[in-house]
Amino acid sequence: MKINNNEEISAASVEMEGAKDVRMKMLIGPGDASDNIYMRHFFVSPGGNTPYHKHNYEHVIKIENNRGIVVDENGVEHELRKGQSLYVKPNEMHQFRNPFNEDFEFICIIPNPAR
Repeated sequence: MKINNNEEISAASVEMEGAKDVRMKMLIGPGDASDNIYMRHFFVSPGGNTPYHKHNYEHVIKIENNRGIVVDENGVEHELRKGQSLYVKPNEMHQFRNPFNEDFEFICIIPNPAR
């Protein structure tokens, strides 16, 4: 068993092409001997966004704090808020945006992309 103190993990800037003002903490990942799953905490600053993108793996997402927008594969925007969860299926286009005044935070759990 490995227990991490999330407050001690630093948030790194997301450098993926198309990302703007997004930071991420790797809460559980390769450094924790987790071979199968990763848990990440994202922070999207006001005016920020992830790229409109897709992956060949599924995502399980829990909104941690404040509000944000998710854009689905049809380009439809859905407002998200603390207390909601969502599932993004493999190869589904998606984007997270923050048009609001506070950091939009969510937890994202994915399978190890290297597998």
